[in-house]
Amino acid sequence: MSEESKGIREGVEESKGDPRLVLLLNAVLSAWFAWVVVWGLDRLGVTALNAANVGTLALIIFGVTYLAVLR
Repeated sequence: MSEESKGIREGVEESKGDPRLVLLLNAVLSAWFAWVVVWGLDRLGVTALNAANVGTLALIIFGVTYLAVLR
């Protein structure tokens, strides 16, 4: 068969991407999502918007996505 007939699964399985990029994207997106969640909770008066709360939640999100996706 020709190269055009390959599906997305074959393309992803054959990818030789750099895992450091995946970790970097995971860290950045986890931090952004944690900031959005803590900001929303601050608006609702549930918790304060500060670096400790955002950092803690970002580490939790990063860890969960790392275990779910990369392991």
